[in-house]
Amino acid sequence: MSKQLFLAVFTAFVLFAAGCGGNGGDTAVVEAAEGEAPQPAPDFTLEAVDGKQVKLSDYKGQVVLLNFWATWCGPCKIEMPWFVEFQRKYKDQGFTVLAVSLDEEGWEVVRPYAETLKPNFPILLGDDELAERFDGVVALPTTLIINKEGQIVGRHTGLVNKSDYESEIEGLL
Repeated sequence: MSKQLFLAVFTAFVLFAAGCGGNGGDTAVVEAAEGEAPQPAPDFTLEAVDGKQVKLSDYKGQVVLLNFWATWCGPCKIEMPWFVEFQRKYKDQGFTVLAVSLDEEGWEVVRPYAETLKPNFPILLGDDELAERFDGVVALPTTLIINKEGQIVGRHTGLVNKSDYESEIEGLL
């Protein structure tokens, strides 16, 4: 096996093992520089699995867990039941989950997954253009924590401990 082929195979394995397409588990909390406010989350309007239009800015005043995921992503499938639990546990305290699928096959693969998951939060369909507006989504899952003012205060790439999410959510409610 040539050195280039070995490096390509090794790199692909590392990316797959770490998450779906990037350095999973690399949790980065976005903090503003001293004296600066956190960046506002870019607004969007997307179609939900139930056909309704969902606008991010309609959730201003709530803590939002904005998750970019795909049906083929193993770590994403691990997190989704946690998000169902978080929505149930915190929704009455001003919290919501918005899950944006980046599946290229669209509703064809997302609808059946949503029917199986039975989410209690909006499942939305996004694209690469939307992902770029959020400073690029280089790996899945990528999850943003948005405060009640609509500002991005946390960013997680890859599978994160459930308790880390809970601590962040509870700290913002």
